Amino acid sequence: LNNPFLPQAARLQPRLPPAALSGPAHLFRLAGQCFSFVESTYKYEFCPFHNVTQHEQTFRWNAYSGILGIWQEWEMENNTFVAMWMREGDSCETRSRQTKVHLVCGKSNKLAYVSEPSTCVYSLTFETPLVCHPHSLLVYPTLPEALQRRWDEAEQLLYDELITDQGYKKILKEIFEEAGLLKATEEKEAEKQNKKISLEFETVEKCSKEYKQLSKEVKKLKDVLSRHGIAY
Repeated sequence: LNNPFLPQAARLQPRLPPAALSGPAHLFRLAGQCFSFVESTYKYEFCPFHNVTQHEQTFRWNAYSGILGIWQEWEMENNTFVAMWMREGDSCETRSRQTKVHLVCGKSNKLAYVSEPSTCVYSLTFETPLVCHPHSLLVYPTLPEALQRRWDEAEQLLYDELITDQGYKKILKEIFEEAGLLKATEEKEAEKQNKKISLEFETVEKCSKEYKQLSKEVKKLKDVLSRHGIAY
């Protein structure tokens, strides 16, 4: 992706690393591969679960080469993966370039179409036989059992009219964020980390055991301080 003849500073510099692999496991085999599409004087390159780049195919001294988006999250509708979102690309006026990659059934893996529906927001169509099966892009089967149960419970609450459509969508969003299918906000990430820490004491037995260990450690430290005449 980087032109070796350019000075180091001028090569493609991503703002952040791509998100972790997520979604249908059978699509993970696309990771590490790149697919290109040439239109007019531009070459577009889509590297699933990594990024999308654009390279101007001219001999101009300032020919453009840049990142149109870095793998971030899925777009989902009605229990179906619809598209991959590549965000946080190169700067474009006051925002970053971003690309939505639509996955459609095709005879071979290929980048079939590129457009720019609005300024610095790109749309790619990627054909692959990996999504031809009617169940290949279902969201529910990709989730761990605990999150599937939460989804089932939300469905029941909605059916019993104990939550609104908005409440149901909020629960689904939280499930998808926890599964890594959607990018959580920084606040949510911090909350998740705190939750992980609190889960260390999910049982009284575990809490008691940890408390005894910490008590021993504190007593040891107090003894050391006392021996050296240090107040605590």
